Amino acid sequence: MSAPVAIAAVSELAPGRFPDQSTHSLYQAAVARLLAEWPIKPGDIQGLLVAPAGMADGVSENIFVHERLVEELGLDATFAETINVGGSTHAVMAIRAALAIRAGLADGVLCVSAGRFPNVGGGGAERNTRIFAHPDFDSLYGPYIPPIYAQVATRHMHEYGIGRDAMAAVAVGQRAWALRHPQALMARKGPLTADVVLASRPIASPFHLLDCSVPCDGGGAYLVASERLARRLNPKPAWLRGYGEMHRRANVSQLRSLDDVGGQAAARAAFAMSDLTPADVRVAQLYDSFSYNPILGVEHMGLVPAGQGGRFFLDGRGAPGGDLPVNSNGGLLSFGHTGDASGLSVIAEAALQVMGRAGERQLPAPVALVHCYGGMMSEHAVLLLGDAP
Repeated sequence: MSAPVAIAAVSELAPGRFPDQSTHSLYQAAVARLLAEWPIKPGDIQGLLVAPAGMADGVSENIFVHERLVEELGLDATFAETINVGGSTHAVMAIRAALAIRAGLADGVLCVSAGRFPNVGGGGAERNTRIFAHPDFDSLYGPYIPPIYAQVATRHMHEYGIGRDAMAAVAVGQRAWALRHPQALMARKGPLTADVVLASRPIASPFHLLDCSVPCDGGGAYLVASERLARRLNPKPAWLRGYGEMHRRANVSQLRSLDDVGGQAAARAAFAMSDLTPADVRVAQLYDSFSYNPILGVEHMGLVPAGQGGRFFLDGRGAPGGDLPVNSNGGLLSFGHTGDASGLSVIAEAALQVMGRAGERQLPAPVALVHCYGGMMSEHAVLLLGDAP
């Protein structure tokens, strides 16, 4: 690592459904909120990275979003891109921004994402299958997203003797976190119990309804900045201490083993870049399309030994009051799976915790870990954020 780089500012739209707004208006709203909440000047931004709407559905109304936003913001950008790495796009943007700043291409890089959750009706499931399933080995069997994830979960459960009660513990804990977040979509539903999760209707074994993320719309933005700019904008930025990514394959059928999806390698790279170890992590934000993903996540990030992820959540260690909080905004399960912008909510929560701006859910968070993945757990990005460079 060379010159310090930080997430200096971050803002997020409240998750929900916005049928009267265009997707582009969500981008505009996300940027407007960031600029309203932070003292960013037009000259502070030289780079722009945008996640395209329509990633999960394979249909986009504008694949050159960055061009339109550069024009609307009146930027003279030294570089700008629309990046698509699925759900890992939002962490990859932070990595690309840090590389650009350290290369001297920019002082501040604005990262923006907004979108809707794809409609699985009206041919939506078929489009998803074409995107996420191998045309020769998978798609002819008609898979859809839940059963593809279920294969990985089922194999891990078999290898380590983990039951559905551990998955229920994940959902219960993350709902408890959501109750502390004023914008969490499921907070109004109240607390969950394990019995309610286990009794919810089956979706794809081992997943039941309350093991699945909550589809909604949303967006957000954050500014990655040099040390000089970060300290001017924020007395306590979230410093980017380490990062790593791994892009290994596209389809579950092509995995070397169902337990080796690539997150482990990304985490090792992030820790190797920093002077940190898994024992230094105080808060973890783990992309959680399904309740089993955090179980895999705490293992793959090196936070607990292999096979101990289920016990970690059964013991309440990731829930409020636990020693290693996981998904303190409620995660995609209870904060909301904000369509193509969902990975940004993971980063936003980690950054706010490190900055000391998390309100009622604020935790001691000198170091936070972020894990995002794209596709069917195909490509992974890990960030380590700290309260000191």
